[in-house]
Amino acid sequence: MQTTHRSVSRRAFLRGGVTATAGLLLTACVSPMPPAESAPEPTAAPALAESLPAAPTATPTTPSVAAAATALPPTPQCVDLDDTMEQTAGPYYTPNTPERQSLREEGMVGTPLLVTGRVLNNDCSPVAGAILDFWHADNDGVYDNVGYRLRGHQFADAEGNYRLETIVPGLYPGRTRHIHVIVQGENTRQLTTQLYWPNEPQNARDGIFHPALVMQVVESGEGQAATFDFVL
Repeated sequence: MQTTHRSVSRRAFLRGGVTATAGLLLTACVSPMPPAESAPEPTAAPALAESLPAAPTATPTTPSVAAAATALPPTPQCVDLDDTMEQTAGPYYTPNTPERQSLREEGMVGTPLLVTGRVLNNDCSPVAGAILDFWHADNDGVYDNVGYRLRGHQFADAEGNYRLETIVPGLYPGRTRHIHVIVQGENTRQLTTQLYWPNEPQNARDGIFHPALVMQVVESGEGQAATFDFVL
């Protein structure tokens, strides 16, 4: 009987040991994880200027855009312009014309023409107040030698600008299309010359025509617009 008791006790002990061991293992498996370390208190993000590398300071070898623009060579100055070529006044000049910028008159037939430009010295400075006296033939190529039709003078402004409103002249017999003008400023020479149109069929057959006196002419919505600068 004692043997049986010891055996039972051993089995009971082993059973108890196994149970206890299993309990410990089960406890270890289901026990909660130890609490994680508390996160550090958030800190303010560094300023952008502090988080980025500092921009390189401009040096003489890496000039700024403004400095580079300043360092560019200046636009060449306009100097030593050639005098505008002189030509004959022809037989139909009339003095003492009325002062006016527009030679157009009511009922006048012809293509409207606007001529603009400047009166300049050889160094490109404006000839302020220069007088410009214009005259030319009408739409039929006829000059008014009795009155002042399509004749008039004007004065350039402080910048040497002039503006002539007239019509495209017709063809005078034996000549290409042209406008007569006399220009003079204070203390300058008097220039008598003529202005011409580009690509005019009669240019090649006109013995007075010269390409240096051709205006820049474009077609506009109202007629033609031309430009020419006089150099005294």
